[in-house]
Amino acid sequence: MSNFVRRMARYYETSPTRTIAAIGLGVALCLTPATAGTGRSVCVLVPHFKDEYWLSVGYGLEQEAARQKLELLFFQAGGYRARAQQIEQIETCVKHGVDAILIGAVTSDHPDLINAVAEASSFQPVIGLVNELHAETLNARIGVDWRDMGAAVGLHLSERHPEGSSPATAVLISGPKEAGWTAPLEEGLRAALNSSSVEILEVMGADTGLRQQLELVETALETYPDVDYVIGSAPAVEAAMGLFETKARSNPPQLFSTYISHTVLRGLIKGSVAAAPFDDPAMQGVMALRQAALAGAPDQREKQTGPGIRLLTSSSSKLNTVQVSPAGYFPDIR
Repeated sequence: MSNFVRRMARYYETSPTRTIAAIGLGVALCLTPATAGTGRSVCVLVPHFKDEYWLSVGYGLEQEAARQKLELLFFQAGGYRARAQQIEQIETCVKHGVDAILIGAVTSDHPDLINAVAEASSFQPVIGLVNELHAETLNARIGVDWRDMGAAVGLHLSERHPEGSSPATAVLISGPKEAGWTAPLEEGLRAALNSSSVEILEVMGADTGLRQQLELVETALETYPDVDYVIGSAPAVEAAMGLFETKARSNPPQLFSTYISHTVLRGLIKGSVAAAPFDDPAMQGVMALRQAALAGAPDQREKQTGPGIRLLTSSSSKLNTVQVSPAGYFPDIR
């Protein structure tokens, strides 16, 4: 059981096992850090906090909110299939009269969500956060191109296994098809592997909770026991790390994460994770609130912007300076 799950258990005042089940129910949670002071407020909608990546986004948001002296209203939908829940949360934010809405969308192109964003944008600015959302009415989007995240992993593997070298195999364990980042990530990964000897044997996807991703990891290893690489979401890599610690394998596959989390970062430092692209999720939170502050000055807004991407490997220097949310951080839950 990860430290992250144990921390969440403290907030829910229950056991870690029951916490995982409770989080999976898709119940909306309103998280309101004590950052009010100017009368300004911003809604932040995220798919869930089951993935440590979103904790770093939330931490960056809270740090910038404190600087700007504004109130944040956090909502989590409960998962990438909680579209109706996220639409309801958008409507709640509109009724609350917030100054802006930041949305980490649970789906990139479903017309119901796009229509809800369009309606909300007639009342206040709506800014995409991290995940792709194909809505023309978004005022801006803060995030990287997930094709580039996949390409960063693929290029590194291509350097290890150039075309014509001994063949290597991989499985990709990712998020659900509904998520706006999964298809671009796979596209970028495959394009970068075109000039390599690496074959992706199968792509598996599920919501990015630890339990769901662990099930995929177990299935992948049972189906392909001799696979060379597991390329996975951060929770998938965390699950694989835990599995290898409890069930030793004579020749375990190397682990590549498709993005950074606290656990993946610790794995890089220990050498149990080979590589992961870093898109600075905390900085994305900061940048999103700065874009929200420009809501009244459209000429200064950037339609899409985000941090640069850099690939971290187990041999990268200064891994201990990579910015993620502090140990023990979790947004206050009311």
